[in-house]
Amino acid sequence: MRTLHSSPFDLFDRLEQQLQTAERVPAAEIHESEAMYTIALELPGVDRSSIDVKATDRSLIITAERRAPQPVEDSNTETAGSRRAPLLSEFRYGTWSRSFRFPGGIQRDALEAHYRDGLLTVTAPKAQSLTSVSVKLAD
Repeated sequence: MRTLHSSPFDLFDRLEQQLQTAERVPAAEIHESEAMYTIALELPGVDRSSIDVKATDRSLIITAERRAPQPVEDSNTETAGSRRAPLLSEFRYGTWSRSFRFPGGIQRDALEAHYRDGLLTVTAPKAQSLTSVSVKLAD
């Protein structure tokens, strides 16, 4: 008879497989003041040219790609110019996207984004004008 878990180590193997296939998105921190929202995302190892920030009236969409580095050339091998892959890599590479929806409107034209030391900071000023319409009742 086969048991559900043949070895306690099988649980660790399954956990490792789940961690390898899990989608990871960058950690975010959002602050609100009277005048604006400030969004900060951790993007270590992301090239600034791969970051895209788009906005609608009430949301912000941030897309980026972390590209895998080329393997390091190994000068100690018999064949000069060969490339070595890492023995272990837990880094995540690929494209991801995050969206944030705000309770009120934002000024899309006044967005500012800064990327420094692996941290993307986006400031989104709140929309100052609220439109309202008065409707007269028809007879």
